[in-house]
This record gives sequence, structure tokens and C-alpha cells, in this order.
Amino acid sequence: MKLGVFTVLFSEKSFEDMLDYVKAAGLDAVEIGTGGNPGNAHCDLDALLESEDKRKAYMEAIHSRGLSISAFSCHANPIIPDKAYANESHDTFIKTVRLAEMLDVPVVNCFSGTAGDHEGAKYPNWPVSPWPTEYSDVLKWQWEEKLIPYWKDAGQFAEDRGIKVGLELHGGFLVHTPYTLLKLREETCPSIGANLDPSHLWWQGIDPVGAIKILGKAEAIHHFHAKDTFIDQDNVNMYGLTDMQPYGNVQTRAWTFRSVGCGHGIQEWSDMMSALRTYGYDYVVSIEHEDPLMSVEEGFKRAVTNLQSVLIKDKPADMWWA
Repeated sequence: MKLGVFTVLFSEKSFEDMLDYVKAAGLDAVEIGTGGNPGNAHCDLDALLESEDKRKAYMEAIHSRGLSISAFSCHANPIIPDKAYANESHDTFIKTVRLAEMLDVPVVNCFSGTAGDHEGAKYPNWPVSPWPTEYSDVLKWQWEEKLIPYWKDAGQFAEDRGIKVGLELHGGFLVHTPYTLLKLREETCPSIGANLDPSHLWWQGIDPVGAIKILGKAEAIHHFHAKDTFIDQDNVNMYGLTDMQPYGNVQTRAWTFRSVGCGHGIQEWSDMMSALRTYGYDYVVSIEHEDPLMSVEEGFKRAVTNLQSVLIKDKPADMWWA
């Protein structure tokens, strides 16, 4: 496995300054935002799509530092009722897949999206209970009329170009668990897989090692985000795990994103790395830092130090003892 970083963390740095910083930190790869929620600070999609010379210069800047691109990321919502935003999300995804094909970047990360509750809806709706039964009716309609049709076409577009789609299992979106990911994959195509982020599994009560086993057996892990979550049980008792308080309310929130090792112990992170290797994932572990208690630099360096101590980099040795 290799260690990388989601470079949205360094959006204030220029492209080449960001690459120098990542290289100096001892990393192997970068995950770069192309639009949507991550922004596009380090990737001008239109300019790169239009110019072969710019694409060559872009990749030379990366490769000359001994780095690679693990994925392009364009997390947004292509099935939101807001047609303008949905179209923008879709357009960015299509352009990102095209650029990934041109630059031999194997994965495009994004969200599945969340639809409204009927054709005339104004806002997305995320049902979380099967009863009253209108919630189940809404969920069925969303999957059958919006989610599956969209990803049948979008997933096939990516698959035809040899690109894997890493859907982040994120609460608030229709694909947020191993089950919903595998359900959508079964209804669409094998290019649909997970950008597995344990931070969003923990607050849903899902064991990341268990999720790795489930998705790894299905060969459905396309990319991996390294971000931690601290669960404050006293606050869970008050607000529940679907806590809607702003992320800045750290003292009272039920859970808070943390840098790697600050929410769960190094042994748990070591167990995840071992499970990834055991169940077939031998690609990039990409650091994502959204820790409200640490600066960008401190949170990033903490994640690098902790992950370097548990990452399994070399291929397994022959079993000389057996």
C-alpha cells in the first residue's frame, strides 16, 4: 500500500507548492479535487481537457517529484432536485472521468447523491426510518426513479473508459453503508465501488474492519480515506448519532472528526490496514483531515506519523516457515 493525501487540505497553496509539501512529508500520492465540494484549487478541468501540453506539464510536475495521482474527486449531488446544481454535478463528473482516462488516473471519487421525495420536490430528503410507511415509499421511489437510473448511465460511462467510481459511504446520501453500496453496484455495473472512509462508518455504528471484509470479498473497495472519529458517549446519550449540531460545537456534539489515531487507537488502524491487505486492497490510503481541534499542519503530520507506523507497504513474503 501507499500513503497519500486528499489535497483539498492544502487549497491555499499553489499546485507546485502543494506537491513540494506532500513530497517533503514522505508521501507517495495525491488525491485531487476537480470540483463540487472539494473545489478545484489544484485542477482546472476545462484547461486540462483542452490542452495536451497542459496535461503533460501537469503530470510532469507530479511525476518529477516521485508522486502519483490516486484519484480525482468531485463530491457533489447529481440527483438533487435543484436542477442547476444537479446538472453542474453531473457535468463535473463526466469531465472528471474524461480527464482521468486521459491521465491514466484509475479512480474518480464522489457521492451517490440524494434525491427529493417526489418530482416536484425542492430539497433532498434522506429517509432514516421504515415507518411510518411513507418514508419507505419515498426511499423506494428515490432508488427506482432517480439513483439507479442515474448510476446505470454514469457508471457505464466510467466503466467504458476503464475508470472506477469510488462512492463515499457518507450519511445524508442514499449510498452510505456497505449494503447500499453493494445494492447499487448489483443494479448498475462493477465500476461502482467504495471510497471507504472509516470516519463515516464509526458514527453509524459500523465496524470498519467488518465493512472492509464485506466489501473486499466483493472486490468493491476502489479507494480508501484515512480519517478518524471520536464518539462522545455522554453526548450520544443526549443527541443520538444523527446529531445535527454544527461541527464546531465540539463540547456537545455526539461525534467529531479527528486526525488518525485521535479517535480510535493505533491498534484499530493497524487492524484496518491488515484487513485491507487480507481482502485484496493494495492501493493508496489517502489522508483526509477535518479535525476541528488541530491546525492543518499538526493534524496532517499526526496522521502521517500514525499511518506510517501501521501501513503495510511491501508485498507479503513467501511462507518460508510452512
